[in-house]
Amino acid sequence: MSSATTVRVDIDDAGVALLTLDGPERLNAFSGATASALSQAYRHCDSDDTVRAVVLTGAGRAFCSGADMSSAAASFDAPGKGFSASPVQPPAYRVRKLVIAAINGPAIGIGLTLALQCDVRLVAADAPLAIPQVRRGMIGDCAVHYTLREAVGLAVAADILLTGRTFTGTEAARLGIASRALPAAEVLPAALELARDVAVYANPASVAHSKRLLWSGTDLDQVAEAETTVHLSLMGGPDAAEGPAAWRERRPPRWRSTAGETGDPA
Repeated sequence: MSSATTVRVDIDDAGVALLTLDGPERLNAFSGATASALSQAYRHCDSDDTVRAVVLTGAGRAFCSGADMSSAAASFDAPGKGFSASPVQPPAYRVRKLVIAAINGPAIGIGLTLALQCDVRLVAADAPLAIPQVRRGMIGDCAVHYTLREAVGLAVAADILLTGRTFTGTEAARLGIASRALPAAEVLPAALELARDVAVYANPASVAHSKRLLWSGTDLDQVAEAETTVHLSLMGGPDAAEGPAAWRERRPPRWRSTAGETGDPA
């Protein structure tokens, strides 16, 4: 029997980190060891200022088939001291870079709830998706009762979480759970293309500030106040002139600010 799903990390010259859940023999089933490895990968991506964007995908034909139910993974399944229903720390939404989920195949249970912690989701049109925990005597994890509701609203979130039903990537895009549904072979290339575009053209500090506001959960007045604070900070920085200059000169910008300058690490 194969070992637990690992996380493979590849960083290209553009600063895009590709994180691959790597356990294709078990459809990348998720264990405690996988959670530790993904947590470490996210921490590295957050702290390394050469990383400008992150793509999370699965090896082989699946994204992640859910929790590993084998005996070797029992420590993940059995609650004990320090147990958390959010085993990946930091979650993707705390990483100060754009994180794209390239859902190349089945994403079930924690496979889908992890993807919902990402900023953008591209999905294989025919991929089966589900958060079936209510059919297993449990409930969804990884803060999905917040992330899914925020993404699609209460009615759709209730449909998915309270029925535990299986749906396709095509329906996920229609419901707003994913940005795009594509043929499976096109999902990862499209995600990498988007990540590389952001890595080259988007200001790292601007992305980090904007992402923090998007995921803050604060009210309208607090967000408006925070936007003003960020504007005042960025306007005095070196990139306020560089962005417009690069646009006028039709060249890639040469950013000087970093995500690491924007606040506490993930």
